[in-house]
Amino acid sequence: MRFYLLGFILLSHCLYAIDIPENYPDSEFGIRVKLGADILSNTDTHPLTKDLVGNSLKCVSCHLPGDDGKPGTKKSEGTFLQVAAHYPAYKNREEVIETLQDRIDNCFMRSMDGERPIIDSKASIAMFAYISWLSNGEKISLDHQKQEVQDPFKKIVRKATSKNYKAGQKLYTKQCASCHGLKGQGVTPFPPLWGKGEGGRWRSYNAGAGMSKLPKAARWIQSNMPYAQGESLTLQESVDLSIYINAQERASFDLSEKLVDLKSKGYYNSKVLHEKHSVETNFKLYGLELQKIRGE
Repeated sequence: MRFYLLGFILLSHCLYAIDIPENYPDSEFGIRVKLGADILSNTDTHPLTKDLVGNSLKCVSCHLPGDDGKPGTKKSEGTFLQVAAHYPAYKNREEVIETLQDRIDNCFMRSMDGERPIIDSKASIAMFAYISWLSNGEKISLDHQKQEVQDPFKKIVRKATSKNYKAGQKLYTKQCASCHGLKGQGVTPFPPLWGKGEGGRWRSYNAGAGMSKLPKAARWIQSNMPYAQGESLTLQESVDLSIYINAQERASFDLSEKLVDLKSKGYYNSKVLHEKHSVETNFKLYGLELQKIRGE
């Protein structure tokens, strides 16, 4: 844990040293960058992407704005800062070398519970341009070989019991419900976290999203929540919240179904074409039985 936390501290210092550009470039490229920022901030309502989003989330729901109000400039877990400098990169999930544009577009199938944009479409290029712009001047650092990093959140997750679920529920009610709702429905402008809305539409990310994975969600929560008070929760509290939130009802994920429409619209860069996840299987991944965790 000591080495992990040291690595996180060093990363934080590195991010704080970044000079975030203030003004969009006065050029055709700058127009695309600004468009990308607009899409990332209003993904579920923007004309270019609203039909691709299947829930009520925006990219900025996870990639939080910094003091400048721009998407993904908060120097914490989920930041866009320095991201472009690490692509292209090998991704285990797809078993291919993935571009940043691939990574952005794939998120629409998972976190947005919708359809993947066509590669090189206007929206896809704009989001790619914005995130790349935030890494302008940064040293390129490609991952030639995946580095194993000690993750204390995984160790805590594997030891979880129904007591952690109950502790997460209590903490959620006390510190999270005022922004995200007692039933996870979200309170504008804060995003929903689970469940269905009007017409039976799922409100939040599906079971294939990164946030549906218990350690990843815990890491994000510890870094960013409560809002504007990141790193105030302990690792255990963050895991308890992740367990409670991710034990709630959300859409399952079937990659084959997501790719049906894409076959006639665009190319999908992946060797993995069959992948399924549900709330239950996400818990089984860490040796946990969902019903026991819920105390049922």
